[in-house]
Amino acid sequence: MILYSVTVSIEPTVAEDWLDWMRKVHIPDVMATQCFSESRISKILVEDENGISYSVMYVCPSQELMDEYNSKHAPRLQKDHSQRYDGRFAAFRTLLNVIEEFK
Repeated sequence: MILYSVTVSIEPTVAEDWLDWMRKVHIPDVMATQCFSESRISKILVEDENGISYSVMYVCPSQELMDEYNSKHAPRLQKDHSQRYDGRFAAFRTLLNVIEEFK
């Protein structure tokens, strides 16, 4: 299983719009690719003087599906985000390979 983590710091002036757009448009569009089995968005609790930070986590069942997402879907979806919030956010992406789960 692969965890795809996207951390975004968004300017406070557009943070409410961004969160609404993520909930209603972007995350549903990512999930519609059928490359991920679940997702969640979390607000990062540490204060950031440059913006409000969020973590969006997607669960991908396999590396093959992650590769499919990156080659077929990610460029378009990332472009939509970048164009909408150009100059008002910073983001970084992390891929994690789950080696064990504890419940």
